[in-house]
Amino acid sequence: MKLAMIGFGQAGGKIVDRFLQYDEETGSNIVRAAVAVNSAKADLMGLERIPEDQRILIGQSRVKGHGVGADNELGAEIAEEDIDEIQSAIDSIPVHEVDAFLIVAGLGGGTGSGGAPVIAKHLKRIYTEPVYGLGVLPGSDEGGIYTLNAARSFQTFVREVDNLLVFDNDAWRKTGESVQGGYAEINSEIVRRFGVLFGAGEVGEGDEVAESVVDSSEIINTLSGGGVSTIGFAEEEVEVSSSGGLLSRFTGDDSTDDLDTANTTNRITSLVRKAALGRLTLPCEIDGAERALVVLAGPPNYLNRKGIERGRKWLEEQTGSMEVRGGDYPTKATGRVSSVVLLSGVTNVPRIKELQQVAIEAQDNIDNIQQESDDNLEELVNDDSDELESLF
Repeated sequence: MKLAMIGFGQAGGKIVDRFLQYDEETGSNIVRAAVAVNSAKADLMGLERIPEDQRILIGQSRVKGHGVGADNELGAEIAEEDIDEIQSAIDSIPVHEVDAFLIVAGLGGGTGSGGAPVIAKHLKRIYTEPVYGLGVLPGSDEGGIYTLNAARSFQTFVREVDNLLVFDNDAWRKTGESVQGGYAEINSEIVRRFGVLFGAGEVGEGDEVAESVVDSSEIINTLSGGGVSTIGFAEEEVEVSSSGGLLSRFTGDDSTDDLDTANTTNRITSLVRKAALGRLTLPCEIDGAERALVVLAGPPNYLNRKGIERGRKWLEEQTGSMEVRGGDYPTKATGRVSSVVLLSGVTNVPRIKELQQVAIEAQDNIDNIQQESDDNLEELVNDDSDELESLF
């Protein structure tokens, strides 16, 4: 799948930068074009792979290149004001060569959470290609203002895109990690999961062709209908023998290059279950998902069609959905078999409900604090004010 990626804000820019690195390392060629948009000059300068002429600084007349300070209303305003400047960068994208737009943003900050829904609305008005969002939720320990930003941005963003893929930092941060190290690890996890999904179906000259091809249309159809999506991922290593063949640790037999079909079928099915029931990018109950897609990637002789079909049928039973697609993605240059499960149209998401509740409480607290502050200032200034005359 060929994507035009737009990283909005600090987190969005870093993730798109990491996608470009993934393309270099794997030869996936997922990112057909990349643009970074930010109100903070320093964040744009910190990017490594997005071309400098595709790094757009917005809001210079308002915030002088210093960012919006977690004010996502201001982030939305300056995105609206400078939409023509953003569009000029998008104009250089060969849109006829892309399957979809992907807008990537952290939903807790100011520029990304405010500006991402604005650019999504703008793109949908102009282009016929699908416009997807990849939104990253802040951790619950990051503070009330970031939770409030995320709740407001989420409910706006999800309405403006064709589908919102969500990654929840709360489910992925490890205790004791530094902030920088934690985010770098999270970005790698995001890119690994989405990279296998969006890379499926890409076939170069001399590559193996999948038995059951998953291409961009399968992904687009799974994401159609809107709503919220989450991704599950699982993988197992396979070893390379001294003769260059693949040993079958995956099948439990290290003595031969001949793969046991029944054993491989069972392991593939198990890998699909692990992906669906393990740690999702956005934790949720999988029953009730409207649509789903299963992709198995790895060396061709490990991709068992019967196992993929069994995994797909199992996922149908678990979700209750009649729209569960599946297929394989042969990759020679890897010693792993990976399973990616895309669940689209999920609704039973406790984290989102919790986020919205905490945001409502944060909003009430902010209003109360503001009122109390106004009252205290009034009391302070008005003490003995009858004895003083104002300057003007």
